[in-house]
Amino acid sequence: MTARKIPLAGVIGSPVAHSRSPHIHRHWLKAHGIEGYYIPMDVGHDDLARVIRTLPRMGFVGVNITIPHKQAVLDVADQVTDRATLIGAANTLIFRKDGKIHADNTDGYGFIENLRSGAPHWQPEAGPAVVLGAGGAARAVLASLCDAGVPEILLTNRTRARAENLQEEFGKRVQVVDWVQAANIIDIAHLVVNTTSLGMVGKPELRVPLDGLGKQHVVTDLVYAPLKTRLLQVAEEAGATTVDGLGMLLHQAVPAFERWFGVRPEVDAATRAAALE
Repeated sequence: MTARKIPLAGVIGSPVAHSRSPHIHRHWLKAHGIEGYYIPMDVGHDDLARVIRTLPRMGFVGVNITIPHKQAVLDVADQVTDRATLIGAANTLIFRKDGKIHADNTDGYGFIENLRSGAPHWQPEAGPAVVLGAGGAARAVLASLCDAGVPEILLTNRTRARAENLQEEFGKRVQVVDWVQAANIIDIAHLVVNTTSLGMVGKPELRVPLDGLGKQHVVTDLVYAPLKTRLLQVAEEAGATTVDGLGMLLHQAVPAFERWFGVRPEVDAATRAAALE
């Protein structure tokens, strides 16, 4: 008689203790009556490849990858999806039964699903999107906005060269604007997205002038600590539709959980509450 294996999953990063992912996946495991576990693992760069290749033998069906390993895992994986290749990073690994390590990126999916959930009236083709920041999160956002059909993306970053590098990769639909001109492009935007860490607990505030925000705007901030950043607070006071960053974390977890455990979970009020425990 072959003993049934309990499926294991987890998140790898360094540091990783702050991650909300264990709260989310453990909630879904319990809600669906699945006998499995989701474990946070603090793994350094030098050990990353060895640890990942060992996990399938320990009963792991997959893992999430967070900072600072999202780029490095592409070299460890046997197969990489087109969207992970385009974004240049992976946040989800699936350990297949044939022994192959499959890398994907669900950050862009999570971003768009969160936006559509929090601002159901948002129409991608309605007008330009302003994206603040040009880091790893911005790559996922740009890819998803292009895929959704946004006609023009105005990208601005404190270091212009990083924004220009992304423009070269994503094409003419992305236009680079100097950081000091950010207030001017917000005036003409339909969607405003902050992908920087500015406004996060322990980080400097986002100092971009926000006088141009109004009822016509949809504003979302990838920062979710605090849930209501200064950007979202000012936007809300101006009558804009606001979408906080927690939903992106929740929605990006859905396809991973489904691939690992065979059940597609829902993002609901109970899921949000579990993430904030």
